[in-house]
Amino acid sequence: MNVRTRSTAIIGTICLVASLALTTASADERTVPRQSAEVALKQVATAKNPVAGTAGPGGTVWIAERAGTVRVLDGQGLGETVLDISGDTTTDGERGLLGIAFDKEFAHFYVSFTNLEGTSTVDEFAVRDGKIQPDTRRTVLTQTQPYANHNGGDIQFGPDGYLYIALGDGGAGGDPHDNGQNLDTLLGKVLRIDPSGGDPYAIPPDNPFVGDPNAKDEIWAYGLRNPWRFSFDSGTGDMLIGDVGQNEWEEIDWAPANSKGGENYGWSDMEGTHPFRGGTEPANHVPPVYEYDRNGPGCSVTGGYVYRGDAIPALQGQYVFSDYCDGTVRALRMENGKVTGQSDLGVNGGEVVSFVQGGDGELYVLAIGGTVSRLDPA
Repeated sequence: MNVRTRSTAIIGTICLVASLALTTASADERTVPRQSAEVALKQVATAKNPVAGTAGPGGTVWIAERAGTVRVLDGQGLGETVLDISGDTTTDGERGLLGIAFDKEFAHFYVSFTNLEGTSTVDEFAVRDGKIQPDTRRTVLTQTQPYANHNGGDIQFGPDGYLYIALGDGGAGGDPHDNGQNLDTLLGKVLRIDPSGGDPYAIPPDNPFVGDPNAKDEIWAYGLRNPWRFSFDSGTGDMLIGDVGQNEWEEIDWAPANSKGGENYGWSDMEGTHPFRGGTEPANHVPPVYEYDRNGPGCSVTGGYVYRGDAIPALQGQYVFSDYCDGTVRALRMENGKVTGQSDLGVNGGEVVSFVQGGDGELYVLAIGGTVSRLDPA
């Protein structure tokens, strides 16, 4: 199943280019061990096209299945369906249920999906005693999509309590409408809203483009092609984004916890640190902290999380991610937004489409084929 548009050129060796601000360091300039933490993948459940997940109340982990169902993980695997919106979405193209999130108090549950017309939609449900209240459903935000791919769809609550929403550039190929660099559209952006502060939501007053008549107030960051999974480091508050490339480069972007927003990650003038189709690098371009080329087995980055669990001490503080086409689980060591090393963790999750961070900081790996696995010590 093609979750994201990808190139057919998948041969050669993955290359590393780490960058901080406008400075780029190559893998040849440092020694990086192949494996720094001994890990294993333990399958804990089987789902139907698991695509996203989130930490739930009472130490639970909730898993979203692409066709529109949500189930809760326990010691016996996945329980019965606790939410079913399958009648409201479609799995045509790259569509479906694409993201789920709880607010910090577990008082509201949010789903991000494409509706039957392909419109990106974020809906809210009240939660009482750990149970979704279907009759409280309301739509928070919608965004029409010109094509069936590059929907993005990930949602996360930040350390500030606001809801962040990632949307792709609208699809097709090469960003034909230049949505990535256009501040007058929500496409190709990370948004930041306050769903509890207004009807249907409020704009945080310190969003970077508030008051700019040429920009949407909801925008937090821009210049993204198809942000396929972003997260906040639960230890530092830093944001990391896996952004799927067009033909040649996959990238991971980073913003510090004290960012005021407004970062321009370059698409479609740039693909990673490289001008795209003769484009000119924007003066305010924030290059990726890490990129790899498509001459290797990978072709579609799947962003993950900075590991903050206790089970694998050697992995503490490292950013764990993968690639849909390769499935190898990898980790980046970072200091102050600069990659200082990378490692192959020696396990393969299959067609990895998402990671989930439990409330205890432990990580789960979702493969679109159906496996839900936990990253354990070897």
